[in-house]
Amino acid sequence: MSLCKALLRLSGWKVDVTVPDYPKCIICVAPHTSNWDFVLCELAYSSIGRKAGFLMKESWFFFPLGYIFKALGGIPVSRKHKGGNLTSAIVEKFNATDRMTIAITPEGTRSRTSNWHTGFLRIAREANVPILLAVIDGGTKTLRLNRTFIPGDDIEADMKTIKDFYSTVTAIYPDKFTV
Repeated sequence: MSLCKALLRLSGWKVDVTVPDYPKCIICVAPHTSNWDFVLCELAYSSIGRKAGFLMKESWFFFPLGYIFKALGGIPVSRKHKGGNLTSAIVEKFNATDRMTIAITPEGTRSRTSNWHTGFLRIAREANVPILLAVIDGGTKTLRLNRTFIPGDDIEADMKTIKDFYSTVTAIYPDKFTV
């Protein structure tokens, strides 16, 4: 048993993954209500022998954590500059490589919000990559990755479908989660 599996088992979490190991994809991770979400997801994905990069608020990239997060595949995101620059940069990275997985929390915050960011849908559509819907289920203490979503041309309809998928999930902190 790997160290990641052992740590998850000791903490009472289970991992349930049935999606293929796509060479390129985005992992949509929700609900995101705790700082532990990152640790749990890193352990879960590593426990099945896979590696994913991730977006994280740039303020977390201070010494020495910045070096650790970058080594784990972290991409710092500035909240000061809104617009398509980050989306375009990630699409370019997808187009320039044969293998890339990136995890994104569409809520963009651990606080309660129904205003989910759509950048991950734009990136997936423009880079022509699937989206894997990852669930952090605090109710059953299960980390699930069982559904592949192919985005269409209607971002609002896609977001509705994704939010409907997550609507029955119990977050680690349920009062901080809404679709």
